Parts: sequence; structure tokens; C-alpha cells
Amino acid sequence: MLEELRITSLGVIDESVLELGPGLTVITGETGAGKTMIVTALGLLLGGRADSGAVRTGAKAARVEGLVNLGAAGPTLATKVDDLGGEIEDGRLLLARQISAEGRSRAYAGGVSVPAATLSGLADPLVAVHGQSDQHRLLQQTAQRDALDSFAGRKALRLRDDYAECHRRLRAIEAELAEVVETARERAREADLLRFGLGEVEAVSPEPGEDSALATEEARLGFADTLRTAAEQARECLSSEDGATDALGTTSAARKLLDGVREHDPEAAGLADRLAEVSYLLSDVAADVSSYASSLDTDPVRLAAVSERRAALTGLTRKYGETIDEVLSWAQTASRRLLDLDNTDEHIDALRRDRDAHRGELAGLGAALSAERRKAAARLGKVVTSELDSLAMPHATLTITVRQTEAGDAGLPVDGRRLRFGPTGLDEVEFLLAANKGAEPRPLNKGASGGELSRVMLAVEVALAATNPVPTFVFDEVDAGVGGKAAVEVGRRLAMLARHAQVLVVTHLPQVAAFADQHVVVVKSSDGSVTTSGLTALDDESRVKELSRMLAGLEDSDTAIAHAQELLDTAQEARTPTR
Repeated sequence: MLEELRITSLGVIDESVLELGPGLTVITGETGAGKTMIVTALGLLLGGRADSGAVRTGAKAARVEGLVNLGAAGPTLATKVDDLGGEIEDGRLLLARQISAEGRSRAYAGGVSVPAATLSGLADPLVAVHGQSDQHRLLQQTAQRDALDSFAGRKALRLRDDYAECHRRLRAIEAELAEVVETARERAREADLLRFGLGEVEAVSPEPGEDSALATEEARLGFADTLRTAAEQARECLSSEDGATDALGTTSAARKLLDGVREHDPEAAGLADRLAEVSYLLSDVAADVSSYASSLDTDPVRLAAVSERRAALTGLTRKYGETIDEVLSWAQTASRRLLDLDNTDEHIDALRRDRDAHRGELAGLGAALSAERRKAAARLGKVVTSELDSLAMPHATLTITVRQTEAGDAGLPVDGRRLRFGPTGLDEVEFLLAANKGAEPRPLNKGASGGELSRVMLAVEVALAATNPVPTFVFDEVDAGVGGKAAVEVGRRLAMLARHAQVLVVTHLPQVAAFADQHVVVVKSSDGSVTTSGLTALDDESRVKELSRMLAGLEDSDTAIAHAQELLDTAQEARTPTR
């Protein structure tokens, strides 16, 4: 139940607090006073789309806060709020929404920032808002089907969810099957290209890193004479075989000179030792250079073989990768892809079997869902017809049809028929209204006036409330197009609904307002340049004046006041026996 609504800088409302209790609360006020802002504020708390145009002129941001008593839903929602990091105090949850003048929107639940969609998930089980647009939405068969499914109950909704999931899988399988069949030729051409490429790689049989190793070997073989000459000259410089001056002899002489004086200075001794190490290193390097020079033989046969092998590897890297390692990686990927392409026929057969299995499952789910809808349609029609009788439409009858359409070869086989099907089932659901005795039932968009449509919507909502109750209902001018006795009956029915739930109604009809447990008026004031509105809960005397204004446009007329008092007394007397 909504206990408090606080609105700041939203539309014409500067700052107002609305304290709410159980029962029926009506909100009235002059045209343009800002009554609809109450519904707008609740829509924002429910995660509705934010509009920066709703921010009051001159304000930086609009803010709406709602304090909700969770009641029986407390344990379930408490877990969700706790997961979000929010807090619930004494079974009450604070929801908030803020919209900046620049269009930025922020939502809060239990004191923590959350996505706006999260507000919807938290508030949907708690508050149901029905605006004037819902009357027009009820004209759409999709909305009528949704209402029927909601009335049908958990089994039907579970079947609908299972059907929708099966339908999604079937569509995915059919899309994949169509793609595989359509591209069969392209897949065959791709397989031939891959097979050719893998044959080229297999014929060469490269080894990982082979291209780099052969490039090094080819360079060494191609310059063997030059390398050998350089190595022999280097060895001669290090250690001459002809007795010429070399690095090893010069270093040895230097070491001997320092060794001769090492006893006179430790530093000289250290230098002599270092020269001894250099001598050993030079000796080793000279031996290695000599060995390297001996190993460099000119081998034209090997050079030709290496060059030929490199040419074969270059042919692969030109087509399949920058290096032989990349070529081998391509070959692995191509092998897996070729295996998939070679299994195209088997894949098509498997997809067809999967498609047929899903169609069979879908047909079973669709038939079961249709049966639930037909049973619910009969019940809902009776309940709504009974409600219409209470809403001053004693001769009206609502009939709900559930029908299927043949679709030929494109249809889903169900019980020997091929039926059109979609993501929500096999059925077309339509509400038909016979407003008067003996009249032919007609679709709502053809056979219902504005006032009749308002009452049908209210009757449907009352019927749905019995099967899917929520703690709070909000109606924005549900009585549009209604007047006279019908308006009295609408007020009476809203009062009856308010015995089991909290009901908030924005109305312009005094006949409806007279049935309220709490009457709130939106008061508009102006200082000559800025218009503001505020919310005021009325006492008995003020309530009579407001009803007289709604009746005759006059607050101080004795006749209007007497009429308002009579209307109020009549409404309260009508409520007394059933309270």
C-alpha cells in the first residue's frame, strides 16, 4: 500500500506531500490544475520514461518519492532490495526518481541508486496504474489477449511462457536450416578451396619455425667462402701460426711485465691477474674461430636443396600466412571448417529432425494454451457481464472469442489442421460487446461508445483484480465519457473494489468523488507570473464545497451546496450496508 507521495518541481506542482490510507482516495481539481501530475509522478516511480519537459520551469530537477508498505509482499521484495544493497525499514520501502532539466534521470530504491527498470520490477506487484490511454489499448487484440491470459491464471501464463520459449528455439532452428540450405553451393565451393589449400600444405609438410631456420642456413651456405676467409684472418689476428704479432702474444707480454712488479704494488698484481684471464679467453676464442673456419665448406648441392625448400615454403606463406607457424595455424582452422562443411547433408538432416520435434512440442503447448484460454474466456465473459450490470449497463453482454486461422502449408500441424501461429500462441482473442438486449455482439472498437468503453475497462480490471490482486490501484479518469446514473455506479464499484485494495482515482465527476474515503483537491494558485499547484486533503465542510464546484462550478451557491450534500449523503448511505 502506498502511504505517502512527495512531489517536488514536477509540472505545475512546486512541492506537495500526499498522505494516503486504505480505501478509496479521489483526487479532483479544476482543469489544468495538475491532477494528471499525480499519475505522472506514480508512473515515474514505476520506472516509466523520464521527460525533462515535466520539470517545473526554473527548477534544476524534479523529484518524486513514494513510501510503500510492502505488506504480504515484504519477504520477497526484501530479498530483492537487499541484493541491490538497499534497506527496508519497518516493512516500508522508499522509492524515488529524480529528473534533471537537462534530461538525466536517476532512480533509487531503499536509499541506493538503481536502474529505472529495477523500479518497475519492484513496484509492479504493488501498484497497478491505469490511465486514459489504457481504454484505447483495450481496443487492441494484443491487449485483450494479455488480459485473458492474466485472468486465466498461473497455468495459462506458464504455458504461454513455455510456448514462447519453444517458438523462439523453433525460429532459430528454421533460420539456421534456411541459411545452410541456401548456402549449400557456396559451402561446397568453400570446401573445395579448403581441400585444395590443405593439399598444398600437406604436400610441402612444413615444420614449425622451418622457414626461419632455412633462411639462416641459406645465408651461411651462400657466403661460405667469404665467411671462411674472415674467420681465418680473425684467427690469425688472435693467434698467428707464422710467428707474426698477434693479440694472444701481446697480451701475454703485457701480463709478464706486470707480473715482474706485482710484489711492489697490489694494484699491479691485480692488473696482471686480469690480463691472465684475458689470455685464457683469447685462447678459447681463437680455438672457436679456428673450429668455425674449418666447418665452413662450400656445398652447392645443399645450397640448392635449401633454396628449393625455401621456395616451396614461400609459396605457402604467400597464400596462407606471414610465417610457416601462421600457415600451420590456418591449416588447423581449415581442417575443422572442412569437417563442418563436409557434414552439410548430415547437418541439414539433423536440423530438419530438430525442427519437426520442436513443431510437435509447439503444437502440444499451443493446443493446451488454447484450451486454457477457451475455459478462461467463458468465465471472464460472465464476470465482466456481471460487473457491467453493476455499472448501469444491465443489458450489456461481453463475449470473448478464441479462434484459430487456417494457414495452409505454412501453418503448424495441430489435430489434423494447419494453423497460423506466432510467439504468443495459435489464437486470436477478441472482446465482443452487445451493449443492449438483442443487439449483435461487435468488437469493442466498433460497438462501444467512450462511456461504455470506460466501464468495460473498469469491469475487466475488477475481474483481473480477483485473480491477480495488487495492493494499490490507480485510475486516471476511468470515468471519461460517463455521467448521470452510470457515474454513480462507477463510484459505487470503485468503492467496492476499495474494500479489498487501496484505490486512487483522478476524476472530474462528483458522483464518483462522493464515494471517497479520502478526498484530495489539487489547488492552483498564481502570483501573476508563476502558476503553482498543491495538494490538500479536505474535511467534511470543504468536501461539500468541492463537490458543489464540480456540480455547478459554484462553491458558495446554496443550491449547489445542498445538491452536493445530498449527493454525499446518498453515496455514504449506499456504502453503509456493505461496510
